[in-house]
This record gives sequence, C-alpha cells and structure tokens, in this order.
Amino acid sequence: MSAKAILPPSMLGILGGGQLGRMFAAAAKTMGYRVTVLDPDEAAPAADFADVHIKAPFNDAQALDILAKTCAAITTEFENVNADAMRELARRGVRVAPSGDCVAVAQNRIVEKGWIKKAGLATVPYLAIETVDDLHTDLAPYLPGILKTARLGYDGKGQVLVETASAAREAYADLGGQACVLEKRVELKAEVSVIVTRVSHTQMNTFPVAENRHEKGILDVSIVPATLSPFVAETAQGMAKQLADALDYVGVLAVEFFVLEDDTLLINEIAPRPHNSGHYTLDACITSQFQQQVRALCGLLPGSTALLKPAVMVNLLGDVWPESGREPNWAVLMEAPNVELHLYGKREARPGRKMGHFTVLADSAEAALVQAEALKDTL
Repeated sequence: MSAKAILPPSMLGILGGGQLGRMFAAAAKTMGYRVTVLDPDEAAPAADFADVHIKAPFNDAQALDILAKTCAAITTEFENVNADAMRELARRGVRVAPSGDCVAVAQNRIVEKGWIKKAGLATVPYLAIETVDDLHTDLAPYLPGILKTARLGYDGKGQVLVETASAAREAYADLGGQACVLEKRVELKAEVSVIVTRVSHTQMNTFPVAENRHEKGILDVSIVPATLSPFVAETAQGMAKQLADALDYVGVLAVEFFVLEDDTLLINEIAPRPHNSGHYTLDACITSQFQQQVRALCGLLPGSTALLKPAVMVNLLGDVWPESGREPNWAVLMEAPNVELHLYGKREARPGRKMGHFTVLADSAEAALVQAEALKDTL
C-alpha cells in the first residue's frame, strides 16, 4: 500500500450500495472526496450520495475497468462482495483496503476461525464440517451447539440450534450438505463488539466497546459504554488490535465477542467493514466509523475515537412500518432534543429489513437505554 496520502477531491470507489455504502459516501462527500458506487441495484441507497453509480455485478469486467481507471482507492461495504474482483483491482495498481485476501477470510467461518486461532486468540469450541464424514466423529464436545453455514450467514441466517449428534446430522442435510461449523453453545454474560481502525502497525485505534443485544438473530440495541469492567473492555480492544495485526489489515474491522460469566472473552466473528454496532459513532464520537473508513482507505491517520456522550443505538426494522405502507410516527423521535434519527433511503419496508436507526445521547448509558426503550415501544 502506498505511503502517499490520498486527498480531496480524489474519487473513491466502493463495492456495494447498501446503507453502509450510503454512510461511507456521505462521510467521504462531507470530507471533500468524490464517490463512485458499484452496485447492480438501481435503487441502491448509496447512490443518493454518489457522484457516479455503476449499475453492474461486482465482478463485471467493464465496471471494474471503470473503477480502476477513475478511482484513487476502493473499498467495500460488505464481506460477500467478490474477493477476486478486489484482488484484480489491486493488481491493476489501485489502492484497495481492506485487501481481497482479508475479505476472503471473513467470507468463510472455517477460514476465519483458523485465523483467529493463528493470532493466538480464543473462540468457542468448534468443529469444521466440510463433508458428511466430519459429522461421524465424536460430537459431544460441541453439543449442545449451533450449526452454522461456513458462507453467507448473517443476521441469524444459515444457523440451526442442535442438541444431539443426530440433530446435527439432520440439520447438515437440511442445509444442503454445504461446509459448516458446529459451535458449542456457551452461557453468556454479554455480547460486545470492538471497531478497530488500522492503517499500519503503528497507526491503529479502537472505538469504545459496544454491548449488543439481539432479537431473532438481528442486532436490536447497542449500549455504549458497555457494562464491562475497564480491564475487560481494554482486553477486548487489545484482542481486536492483535487480530488486525495478524491479518495485516488496513481499514475498519469489526470484531464481535462473547463475554462469559467469568469475564473470559471469546471472539465470535469479524466483519471487514464498518458495523451495525458502530453506528453510534455517527453521533457520539469525535470521528465516526465511516470517517475512519475514508481515512484508512486514503492512508491518513485514524481520527480521535473519544466518546462525547454515553449512547444507545436502536435498529429500526421494517416491522416498525404500518401495514398500510404509511411511515411510522417519526415525531416521537424528531421532537426529542437528544435523539438522532438516521433513515437509509430504502424504498420498501419488509419485516427484518434494516431501514434505519436512532441514537439516544444521555449523561449515562443507563438513562439512554431507558429512554431508547420507551421511544421504541412508542413507535
């Protein structure tokens, strides 16, 4: 990666036009950059903020040629983009961050867990299942467990709770016999995440740890700062940095953790991009995770991650929209002086679809959570 910084008004490219791409584009435009979005969806939310929207598949040769010729640097907004396309762009001399190799690691749970262990970090006990024969070993150390597809699982998709070896074999068949991991279920005290920004080994920082609560496998609320001891929070941040170094990662990396009852930290999974649990940074930190994504991509020092106020972020799913197709009563949020509403510009609300979020800022995380839950109930 070139040591020379990329400055405005250079053109930056992003693969993917969803809400994360939208927030990246908004941050980049505010900082003075121009933005090209590659996404086949004509209604891609990021296109609202882009200078150029290339409507083509992520591996389209002509589209990649345009990106390579017009963009000074290119990133991604989600891990299931074509990693080979990112490698090809890098081969053509374009700055690409994160690398296609790092994105490929995050696309496969088996490979991902291997890298976590290689970095000297802990995961839950797990068994890699690449053929049906792998299920005819002793499964007792991993039961009761969760069978997860190695690829394309997110927001609880591609996951089956299993209690017995026979249930695991049946679930594997139901998932089509594709590569999976069988993870042992563990008793959790909390789930937390750390967003780390890395430009180099000496240019790296983390945001405050977020405590995450889920509903039906989808993130519901993030609470910042997390209700952890300072030592455990610092340990999580250190582990995230250690993993980013092991991957020689450049960009914004989200690391999700399980916290056990004795405060042991286990890494659950990673995302090679900004993360839903980091949306609070848009309103509660000096620098947002999307500004950090721009800075890392452009070879600039990471900005300050100082927390301005304790915060709670609440996801707004399509379930909030009335069946009649009308908009929810946003007045309850807009009239609260310490609440920030963010809508993603998606045209169709569907159950489980992330349509936006709101963030409550308060003098304590506890106060923010009480208000956030009351507002959510009102909606």
